[in-house]
Amino acid sequence: MTSSASSQTPPLLTGSQLGAVLGGAARAWLDEALAEAAHAAAHEGTAASSPYAAPPWELRFAAAGRNCGPRHADSVRALLLLEACAGLPAVTRLYEQGTAAERRAVLLILHRLDLGPSALPLVEDALRTNDTRLVAAAVGPYAAEHLDAHNWRHAILKCLFTGVPVDAVEGLARRARGDTELARMLGDFAAERTAAGRTVPDDLRRVLTLTAPAPLPEPPNTLEQGSAHPPTEES
Repeated sequence: MTSSASSQTPPLLTGSQLGAVLGGAARAWLDEALAEAAHAAAHEGTAASSPYAAPPWELRFAAAGRNCGPRHADSVRALLLLEACAGLPAVTRLYEQGTAAERRAVLLILHRLDLGPSALPLVEDALRTNDTRLVAAAVGPYAAEHLDAHNWRHAILKCLFTGVPVDAVEGLARRARGDTELARMLGDFAAERTAAGRTVPDDLRRVLTLTAPAPLPEPPNTLEQGSAHPPTEES
């Protein structure tokens, strides 16, 4: 299992930010890669020279770490997917054939691609792993928007089980509020940990607190909204 510390993913950089930090050779490589991705997007549907050959930009996707450094590989890969306007077939292919680092990059940018809920199988696959880098990437904005309540609750438990900080969960407070089923599941999980002589994670208590219903609004004060004096009978 990957340590929880390594599950923390730095923010993705924009193209201009990358250009400012990459060396000359890496910048030139990135410019060429993005041009190939843009060309693929402009010629979507055009027959390739070989039905078995991956588009050049997909080969660049795999080589991002070698040419731009592991630290910036997520950002480079995300930019390639955006520039290529990658559809579900390409995204699925890159995820299924990729390394853990390549899969993480796909998960991190899903919410910026025009895929709707069609890429949920990739998120669900990542949540079945014990790789904290993938779990943390899988509970980002895309999951917050598209993951159903049942699978989202199990994603929270997965984070607690694998040690992924719940800060990685996009929309946690909004989706947890008033969720009595999540509260029950958290209580069961805490009881199991206690019975086994294991500590209960602080993050579990934090999420449990978030499941409390939102406070009801105060009833309006009719005297304040109307006349300062109660009505009297007319004579």
